[in-house]
Amino acid sequence: MVNMTWHIEVDQGRCLGSGVCVGTAPELFVLEEDRARPRNAEVQPDEEVLDVADSCPLMAIEVREGAEVIAPRP
Repeated sequence: MVNMTWHIEVDQGRCLGSGVCVGTAPELFVLEEDRARPRNAEVQPDEEVLDVADSCPLMAIEVREGAEVIAPRP
């Protein structure tokens, strides 16, 4: 059985530290020096992760499954 995880990355050049991700999913994101970062870069697949990436006002959060970008969704 393969245990697939998703990789979360926050583009620090795009992130303005609005805190939407932290407010929505504090278990996944934290603000440091006015920028968001994932608490853990590797997470278990969960719709909440995709929703948070989709809700970022600057689309600074990217979620990958292997090499495929799965969020933000168009």
